[in-house]
Amino acid sequence: MNANPLVRLAEFGQSPWFDFISRDIIESGELARLVKDDGLKGVTSNPAIFEKAVSSGTAYDEFIRANAASSKDAVDLYEKLAVRDVQDAADILRGVYDATEGGDGFVSLEVSPHLAFDTEKTIAEARRLWKMVDRPNLMVKVPATPEGIPAIEQLIADGININVTLLFSQSAYRDVANAYIAGLKRRSDAGEDLGRVASVASFFVSRIDSLVDKQIEEKLASAEGDEKERLESLRGTVAVANAKLAYQAYLEIFSGEEWEALAAKGARPQRVLWASTGTKNKDYSDVLYIDELIGPDTVNTIPPATWDAFRDHGTVAQTLTEGVDEARQTLADLASVGISLDAATDQLLAEAVKLFVDPFDKMIDAVETAMNEVKQ
Repeated sequence: MNANPLVRLAEFGQSPWFDFISRDIIESGELARLVKDDGLKGVTSNPAIFEKAVSSGTAYDEFIRANAASSKDAVDLYEKLAVRDVQDAADILRGVYDATEGGDGFVSLEVSPHLAFDTEKTIAEARRLWKMVDRPNLMVKVPATPEGIPAIEQLIADGININVTLLFSQSAYRDVANAYIAGLKRRSDAGEDLGRVASVASFFVSRIDSLVDKQIEEKLASAEGDEKERLESLRGTVAVANAKLAYQAYLEIFSGEEWEALAAKGARPQRVLWASTGTKNKDYSDVLYIDELIGPDTVNTIPPATWDAFRDHGTVAQTLTEGVDEARQTLADLASVGISLDAATDQLLAEAVKLFVDPFDKMIDAVETAMNEVKQ
């Protein structure tokens, strides 16, 4: 048996994806090594990741010099750069995709975060990126805003693989899962193949604890007795509890006659993907959001430092379906101390869109600066 905890996740039906992409890990062979040695089964990217990759080091300088003159603007040049990285990463992961018959081995590329609140433009952008990348193991990332939900249904009906991102609440998760099923039904009714359509629902974890813990600390300043004890017991527990209950919704939605009829036609369930799984509070285990969320038909997209930490000292066991009653009690206790999880998840969604818009704009500025330097 392979002792590497990352490899052993497969024993429990979980796929580890790498929450990072850069030219360096592609060209150095590091990405291929992670696939071979650590059981890496996918890659996610977002504007913040690309901004970091472009702004630090010199890995993209040559490409920018070579393509600056033929690009109409910085956005056009960024797209060429991002598409090249995603295509090359997808080619490295093609063996995983083929070995799993289209079940894994995906690389994600995000639609512009500026389109998060525009359904039709999101659909058009996703279709365009799908054609540009031209790889069957691409997943186009679409945010789970209210405007994103109908876009997800249409794109699944089109047969485009979709990574639904920025999920924080259980109710939003249900909307996304139902949109996926509705898209599959439309595709089936049109006589199209369901077997190669894949999707994940990216449910964010650590950011919930970061926000809720802050609210808990504010209340602790004046709390006494039983309330103080209850507040203290809630620190660092809400995100995992929320995720475990979202997974219970997954088990409910992807079962029963309606789903079985689609599965009989080759449909795959939309796996839950745990995102934002790097621990932000130094008082908590650095592998908390992996150890506690291991279970069948799931993905954990892991940032580099957390990847190394889990390889070193991760604990592999089926934890996702354990402590469900305790998870419900945790959220009930949270409400009893006057903290609204719904308000927190609404705030996080609004902030998350901005957290992707800002680095996207910063990255475009960096590319534009590099273009101008080349032209001088």
